[in-house]
Amino acid sequence: MTDFYQSQRAMRAMRKAAMQRGVVALLDIGTSKIACLVLRFDGSDPALEAEGVGPLAGQSKFRVIGAATTQSRGVRFGEIDEMKKTEGAIRTVVQAAQKMANTRVDHVIACFAGAGPRSYGLASEVEVLDAQVGEQDVARVLAGCDMPDIGMGREVLHAHPVNFALDHRSGLSDPRGHVGNRLAVDMHLLTVETSAVQNLIYCIRRSDLELAGVASSAYVSGLSSLVEDEQELGAACIDIGGGATGVSIFMKKHMIFADTVQMGGDSITHDIAVGLQIPLNMAERIKTFHGGVVATGMDDREMIELGGNSGDWEKDRRQISRAELIGIMRPRVEEILEEVRAILDAAGFDHLPSQQVVLTGGASQTPGLDGLAARILGQNVRLGRPLRVQGLPQAATGAGFSSVVGLALSAASPQDEVWDFEIPAERLQGRPFRRAIRWFRENW
Repeated sequence: MTDFYQSQRAMRAMRKAAMQRGVVALLDIGTSKIACLVLRFDGSDPALEAEGVGPLAGQSKFRVIGAATTQSRGVRFGEIDEMKKTEGAIRTVVQAAQKMANTRVDHVIACFAGAGPRSYGLASEVEVLDAQVGEQDVARVLAGCDMPDIGMGREVLHAHPVNFALDHRSGLSDPRGHVGNRLAVDMHLLTVETSAVQNLIYCIRRSDLELAGVASSAYVSGLSSLVEDEQELGAACIDIGGGATGVSIFMKKHMIFADTVQMGGDSITHDIAVGLQIPLNMAERIKTFHGGVVATGMDDREMIELGGNSGDWEKDRRQISRAELIGIMRPRVEEILEEVRAILDAAGFDHLPSQQVVLTGGASQTPGLDGLAARILGQNVRLGRPLRVQGLPQAATGAGFSSVVGLALSAASPQDEVWDFEIPAERLQGRPFRRAIRWFRENW
């Protein structure tokens, strides 16, 4: 536990140092694309706040000075599969973003999907030492949480205190300074597979970069796509990416659950390529320009040219109707949504005060997807786009960039985690996280 806890603190200290120097890069390592933003932190601008760019999400603290995307290589189901190819893609996208920003970047904060996330709810209660709750009391109550048996080969990625209770008062987001006798906490723990995070760390280090933070794509997508009321009352963010679909549930402005489905837009593309016997790149193009999930009477008459270069004239000049294309795409989309529905049911989503569902991610832009999702997931479904942040280019404002924009908001205004508090030394070897594997030892 000591190595893991201290390493997380070191990484968050590195992030703060990079922000104080003024420039940090963000990487969204996805299955279909790798996106990079370069942020400059120049403090709060009163003029921006007057124009309505609120400090709540941290938007007034930074501006985007560089942005780039490239086709992802060597990533499968949101996890690194071929190290050398992914390293080359990361180098390409970071160099392009640095060139646009006209500055060099050494520290990056990365997010990724996949890695089999699992959520746990922990609780603890302690006596307050003095009349007022201080940093030491918060650290003690967090250290008092019993670590669940997360299993071998898994690590804690996020450890958020989502609710504090002081005596008879509950729902406190920050109890420091409050007067009381007994302090209790409810904490959300998100664990992932150790190997997936290790591969990410090694790949970024091979790219001559220093890792200053790691986050789950499901978490940061929710930060950027859910509006304040949705995060407060209860909402689910469904991030349908290329290789994986992230599911996160927010309540009282904190993530209380996260999971993933190992299917996404690439699964739909593969079905089209197999069903029509065409190359994957052509299948992706047809899906993008002609795809959909709800057929109408006009779709039988709308023909799509399947141009090819096989040398067989008849095969290269085939035509299919849009209704046939929809017939291939819809079953896979329904399967993804049914898996998401099962995850939401297991998480108790129906018991939240508000059952709002927000769809984001590149594959969420498929025509008719929101209507199909409303029938499978419930009626309160909308398409989400990331919040607008200063300097973000127009090309990076779509739903496919929710993760990297959410990573910017998280970097500017991070929520408190266990690592932000000085856990008492006698507790480090005790109950909290005693089963955590010390995988940071080789990296720091």
